Amino acid sequence: MTKSKIIVIVGPTASGKTGLAIELAKKFDGEVISADSRQVYRGLDIGSAKVTPKETDGVPHHLLDVADPKEVYTAADFKRDALLAIDDIIARGKLPIICGGTFFYIDALLGKTSLPDVEPDEELRAELEEKSAAELFEILEKLDPARAQSIEKENPRRLIRAIEIARSLGRVPETEVKECPYAILTIGLMVDMETHGEVLKTRILERLDAGMAEEVRRLLKKGVTHERLEKFGLEYRYLSRYLRGLMPLNEMIEELTIKSRQFSKRQMSWLRRDREIRWFHRGDNKITVEVSAFLERK
Repeated sequence: MTKSKIIVIVGPTASGKTGLAIELAKKFDGEVISADSRQVYRGLDIGSAKVTPKETDGVPHHLLDVADPKEVYTAADFKRDALLAIDDIIARGKLPIICGGTFFYIDALLGKTSLPDVEPDEELRAELEEKSAAELFEILEKLDPARAQSIEKENPRRLIRAIEIARSLGRVPETEVKECPYAILTIGLMVDMETHGEVLKTRILERLDAGMAEEVRRLLKKGVTHERLEKFGLEYRYLSRYLRGLMPLNEMIEELTIKSRQFSKRQMSWLRRDREIRWFHRGDNKITVEVSAFLERK
């Protein structure tokens, strides 16, 4: 049976993924499915670099603004919703294009990682949320040393989920790779890490000018707590600390730039494990050639 085809676009933050997804969607009659763990939340717009209606240029986008920021939207939620979106897009004769920087979401969707069937333990989560990333890592290391070796040490959300699974199952199960029901072409966008720090700083300054701090203030007024903001990634974490008076603006910008560059490096480390990614620089005409050849292939 011939598998339906989908395009996946990956790359570190600020590599041009969104723009490329829109270009390819317009050229190949596609629709975009966002794979971003922050863009699923309503009100997280500027800080998450969520595409604006004007920027979409008429290209339909899926899985934006589907969750309340006061609630938790999981990788399992994403996989369920993304599969429904893919089937709907294919049924209408369009090309699904998965685009985003939450690579764990993408791996879960494509069967490259497993999602243990462990229900959230709200009482445990409330207890763990009071702890630092270093304390969480120490707990996980005692419960499951093997998982501790591969996890992002500074990601409280993933550390808490790993602890939750390890507490329930005794350990975090090894990834069970399953055959993907789709034919996939994964396009990776490269960046020059030597100069990418300046790109990231410029984008941070542009977001601040666009009202990123005001966006965080609006979220706070709507009942999103500072504790919750800490879990929404670097921009919201450091804006929260700035608004609480824990650091001055200039220090916040410099620290956020450094952490963003470190995060980009970790993203590239994650992506380099996948030998199926076809790497290009943004603007390379060979991307279109590659996609055309993929779609024409029997």
